[in-house]
Amino acid sequence: MYPDESEDASDSESSEPVAKAKPSLVPSWIMLGFVSGALFVWALPARKPAPPITEESEPRTVIVKTVPQLTTIEAVFALWGKYAVWDNEITEVALWSSETKDYADSFEVLRSGGAYFFRSIPRLTRPVLTHGVRDQSPLQFTETEAQRAEWLSEKRQETWQAISKAAAGPRPVPPPEKAPERP
Repeated sequence: MYPDESEDASDSESSEPVAKAKPSLVPSWIMLGFVSGALFVWALPARKPAPPITEESEPRTVIVKTVPQLTTIEAVFALWGKYAVWDNEITEVALWSSETKDYADSFEVLRSGGAYFFRSIPRLTRPVLTHGVRDQSPLQFTETEAQRAEWLSEKRQETWQAISKAAAGPRPVPPPEKAPERP
């Protein structure tokens, strides 16, 4: 080695401090994300495992809406069908359901001669009959819009006549005739 070169190399190192490279912050951010994610998952409520299904465990209760059998509507209609209001040999009825405590099952009834044919429908399409049906009926009957309008017209006429009679006031009562005196 040359004496001049070794001195120059050591002088340059001591006279100028060499800046060290700054470490990257990327690994720190990755570690921070991982730790915060782990803490979040740890803070979640624990799931309860489903109990194992065994033969001894009780079966689960499943509520299934059953469609009534046609024999049910036929039997009920045989007793209560006299209250049905027919239009072109067709009427609609709703059957009481003891499970839902409501008129849940709707049917269209076709009358042909002495036979009745039942068809299940999703809902009643006619107005519900509100007059002439006994309380506690297991069937809800319907009528057409025209039949409802006719009934309402008759009720208005009766009401108007009752109001007219009441407005006319009481009629004077003629005095009783005197009976002839006896001698």
